[in-house]
Amino acid sequence: MSVSEGKKAPAFTLKGDGECIVDLKDLRGKPVVLYFYPKDSTPGCTKQACDFRDHIQSFSEKNITIIGISKDSVKRHDNFKAKYELPFTLASDTNDKVCETYGTWVEKSMYGKKYMGIERSTFLIDSQGVIRKIWRKVKVSGHVEDILKVVETL
Repeated sequence: MSVSEGKKAPAFTLKGDGECIVDLKDLRGKPVVLYFYPKDSTPGCTKQACDFRDHIQSFSEKNITIIGISKDSVKRHDNFKAKYELPFTLASDTNDKVCETYGTWVEKSMYGKKYMGIERSTFLIDSQGVIRKIWRKVKVSGHVEDILKVVETL
């Protein structure tokens, strides 16, 4: 399945923080911001999560659900969420399947060394389950504000 704007978002079920179950089909009827990030408690990922936290009122006013996905364990998510008082769900994709489906599990390179990792990406899914906007290779600064600008057009 190719993930692209205007197509249905691929379904998934993952464990989330607090041992909750995150099932995309259960969110039908509400818009969803699905963001993929490399790792809990790293500088960029912490800033990104805190930016979503700091703008949660704007998303709540539009009835938008925010879900963050990384390969971190549920326990790490629980700790990350508690430490930074994150008011949204973090889901654990330990086997990379959802990341692969959404095209965010990619080959990366650092200091000449190649490795597989999560490409920071965000998907705006409308209340009917259709992907309205995709951001790939996200730069953290200003990203949440960019999402909110697009949300205004829904």
